[in-house]
Amino acid sequence: MSEHPTSVGKYDLEQFLGGGMSHVYRAKDRVLGRRVALKLLTEQGAADDETKARFLQEARMASNINHENIISVYDFGEEQGRPFIVMEFLEGESLRDALRSGHLGDFQSRIEICLQIGRALDYIHARKIIHRDIKPENIHIDGEGKPRLMDFGIAKTEGVQLTRAGFTLGTPYYMAPEQVLAKPLTPQADIYAFGILLFELLTGAKPLAGGTVERIFDQILYEPLNLEPLAAAGVPAAVSDLISSCTAKDPTMRPQTFGPICEELSRFIDAAPTAHQPGIRPRIRPEKKRPPAAVREDRPSGLPSFFDKLPPRLRTQGGLMFLAGSAVVVVLLVLYGILALAHVV
Repeated sequence: MSEHPTSVGKYDLEQFLGGGMSHVYRAKDRVLGRRVALKLLTEQGAADDETKARFLQEARMASNINHENIISVYDFGEEQGRPFIVMEFLEGESLRDALRSGHLGDFQSRIEICLQIGRALDYIHARKIIHRDIKPENIHIDGEGKPRLMDFGIAKTEGVQLTRAGFTLGTPYYMAPEQVLAKPLTPQADIYAFGILLFELLTGAKPLAGGTVERIFDQILYEPLNLEPLAAAGVPAAVSDLISSCTAKDPTMRPQTFGPICEELSRFIDAAPTAHQPGIRPRIRPEKKRPPAAVREDRPSGLPSFFDKLPPRLRTQGGLMFLAGSAVVVVLLVLYGILALAHVV
């Protein structure tokens, strides 16, 4: 099979979108006629028994999930020994791209994003699933501005362990201390990553900085989270406290479920002093509309208000010039009449 096949089963592959151990394509279902995203494990990945088992686990897991803030899986199968997953094709961009390009809205909009992601994580936790890789790259913003959780490639269900001894899965910046130490994970690992995500969305920067993975791990394990950037960004103290609680180094000190977290985020949104629109679309200052011609105020300031009662065509610069000229003619005629009358007398 070539590096980029033209079809997989009933799916025509239209465009390669990227990927590492698995490749993602924009594809079209020849039977249903709908556009989909198809994730195909590479030949190298398919040759590794554990990688293949993890991919199939992701397919089975994701196909049983149904939530408005989680990407939908339509189908999965195997093509010449290479498993594939068929998902809905989403327009839009990743949360990472939205953050980089400045497409995030105001404070309430960013809180709304996190609230919806928190609800999605609460949903999978209730089904004994731990995502283990929460980060902006794994959250997609669809064409309607709704965040969608995706990529369950290293998610773990209760009682299933596919991680090799000594091998830690996850993205370093968002990994909980127990994840760094390769200890058994609980849903609190996702809560920790969620706290880091919330920090990043509200400040525009990660709370950790390090040139090496070792330095990042050292900060995660031993250094308290610096909350000063939150205060500098004008984040309310109550939100900073929530982030601090979610990112506690001891998992038993974090919220035990996303229920209380979502309730707290909802309170922040409800308490917002201004109207809020969900999603991450930037809040644009409304364009000032000119009034209709019939009521447009075109007269210069300082002129008598009776000008407003004139016909619209006379409330323009040309109209004012016409009125001024007419007034001059009237004055001249009156003067002429007075002089003529005086001459007769």
